[in-house]
Parts: sequence; structure tokens; C-alpha cells
Amino acid sequence: MNVEYTGRQYEITPITRKQVEGGLEKIQKILGTFETHVILSTEKRRHIAEITITVRNHAPIVGLSEAQEMNTAIGGALDKIERQAVKYKTRWKSKKRQARKKMESSGESQQEPTIAIAVNGDLTTAVPVKVHSFPSRVKVTETHVVKSSDSVSYKPLTIEEAVKEAEFRDREVFVFRDLEGRVKVLHRKRDGKMELIEAP
Repeated sequence: MNVEYTGRQYEITPITRKQVEGGLEKIQKILGTFETHVILSTEKRRHIAEITITVRNHAPIVGLSEAQEMNTAIGGALDKIERQAVKYKTRWKSKKRQARKKMESSGESQQEPTIAIAVNGDLTTAVPVKVHSFPSRVKVTETHVVKSSDSVSYKPLTIEEAVKEAEFRDREVFVFRDLEGRVKVLHRKRDGKMELIEAP
């Protein structure tokens, strides 16, 4: 495991390294090998831990947390990364399953039964006909709507503050007002980039 540390107005001690690397070992069991960059900083009485892991062929996973003590902030950042790692692994497994199902279903379609139909009752003029079977009904997943007050900021924010807040709250969609009172929405796309949507 390759871990790069950066301390901003904070001295990185062996105890801190042990806590970070212990948490990363759990995540390594989920994702396998990855590169890690840890930024630990102190601003006034706040301790901020930002941990970024980069998995091959995937957008970086970032965990950002702040607390009054550094070990609490590190624990929060590691928890966020672990949740995102589980989501990533689940998505990856489901994609793999869907690909396998497609391959199995295409294999089944090649082995579909063939029936010969005779023209005018004469067996010498029998024509092979392939019979296709389709599912009797299509599965439709029901949409569940859940209200979330954690995805909305009630005070005006700059774009930078909104991005940090969305990361801190671990939200894919975050609604806020800018300093001029306009409604804006931050949305995390599948590639990991944040998209800004301005309401008219």
C-alpha cells in the first residue's frame, strides 16, 4: 500500500499513520490495491482530514471530515471512503453479473428448439422454423421516494463551500442558494465529476 502524507499546520505522528493505515487495510480488502494521498490540516480549532484513494480505471474516491480532534476527523473520512468503496464494489459486481446474464441468455437463444413445418401436409417439403420464447411479463421496479433534508443547505454558500459541503455530507445531489439567492444544484456524475445545474 502506497500512502502519501501532507500535513498543513499539523505534525503527522506515528500514531496518526497507524490509524490511517489500519483503516486503509480494511478498505484494501474491499477494493484491492490503490494509491492514497492523505492531507491533514488544522484551521483555528478545527481538524480536517482529507483522504483520496485512486483505484485503477476509476475516478478517485474522496473522504473529507472535520472535527475538534484529528483522530475523530480521520475516522470520519475513513468511514466515508469505506461507504463509497462498498458502493463501488456493489456496482462493479452487478455490472459483472449483468454481463454474465447477457452471455448466458445469448447462449440459450442459440439452443432454442427448431420445429419443421410441412407444406400441404407433405413431409418432403418440411421447412425448419425457429421458435422464440419471450418472458410472459416484464419486471418493473417500483420507485421509492424518500425526503432528505441532509441534501439541502439552508444558508447561502459559494460554489466551493457547496462542493465541500456535498463531499462532507457524502451526497450525490446537493441543493443550495448562492450568495445572490439563486437556486443551484450540484450533481455528481458517474465519472466522479461534479456538475453544476442553475435553476432558471
